[in-house]
Amino acid sequence: MQLNTIILGAGAAGMMCAAHAGPGTLVLDHARAPGEKIRISGGGRCNFTNMYAEPENFLSQNPHFCKSALARYTQWDFIDLMNRHHIAWHEKTLGQLFCNGSAKQVISMLLSEMERAGATLWLSTTLKDLSHADGRFSLTVEREGRTEHLSARNLVLATGGKSIPKMGATGLAYDIARQFGLGVTETRAGLVPFTFPESRFAPLAGLSLPARLSNARATFDEALLFTHRGLSGPAVLQLSSYWREGEEIAIDLAPDQDLFAALRDQRQAAGRRDLTTELARHLPARLVEFLAPQLGLKGRLADQSDSALRALAETLRDWRLTPSGTEGYRTAEVTLGGIDTDMLDSRTLRSKSQPGLYAIGEAVDVTGWLGGYNFQWAWSSGHAAGTAIAKTQR
Repeated sequence: MQLNTIILGAGAAGMMCAAHAGPGTLVLDHARAPGEKIRISGGGRCNFTNMYAEPENFLSQNPHFCKSALARYTQWDFIDLMNRHHIAWHEKTLGQLFCNGSAKQVISMLLSEMERAGATLWLSTTLKDLSHADGRFSLTVEREGRTEHLSARNLVLATGGKSIPKMGATGLAYDIARQFGLGVTETRAGLVPFTFPESRFAPLAGLSLPARLSNARATFDEALLFTHRGLSGPAVLQLSSYWREGEEIAIDLAPDQDLFAALRDQRQAAGRRDLTTELARHLPARLVEFLAPQLGLKGRLADQSDSALRALAETLRDWRLTPSGTEGYRTAEVTLGGIDTDMLDSRTLRSKSQPGLYAIGEAVDVTGWLGGYNFQWAWSSGHAAGTAIAKTQR
């Protein structure tokens, strides 16, 4: 079968690319359904973009690479697409946008856009062989028990990264990139919970509170969640993308409080009150109970000097911990690193060295924050590659 474009991967980026790549486009995926990450995202409501998406919200060895694609297809462009398809949405905290209904509406919208553009989708299809000669890519695939031979002028890598292998994620895009001479930067799990040895925080499992987490490179003010395995919640997931093994993190358990002033004032007003009882007015009681033996919290407020109260407040606002690791790709929402952006044109996502080869979405060394940013990169990079391919046909 002779085609103009073959897109490997029917995820967010791949489907967006197919909707703009022009006629003669075929999308291949080994999964039985398209857009699986879309389907499960946002608790089934799809956090499809963020109102405040800017290049500063993305990590890459080249922080400038994402600017062109993000500027040419913005969050407002995708919102307009949602509105044209009459998909209701709402804003949650920090500019995060979700469907009012189901994430499946976004998948249906993208499939509709693909159909309108004349693109074809093959699911349950496995790539067996790939080569390039005489200006065309040759693919051998297995589909429905049959072997198919395909040829295309353009090939788009949209198979994502290694995160959530139980959904079929692999490093296929990296293998193909290397096959055609493109470099791949170090990859690791991103937006992932921290782990600690010996079920350190098991007594606090399920407890959540607002917190400020930081290290030498980043700071995030969002919810912190204690789990049987360690720490999770939005603040932890965000910081994990900036964390390296063996590094210490700092946790401010009372980011919006002057804890020292509050304790000192209550010492004057209710000095006979137990210190832990007073602390439980500012922090979850279960957390105070957990920390009490470690911090030597005992006695009445009246027994505490200014220096003791100040030291306690400083400890609670600068709690230092060293995670033993993360939960890895098993639960990571994204893969950090990927196909080296130095090998790609930032306007088109086309390889600088291999004619007709494109890489988009999570396969590329561009990773966004938690909160809709990675979907926006999928829309923007897919659009950039798709429109570039369509222009080559004119």
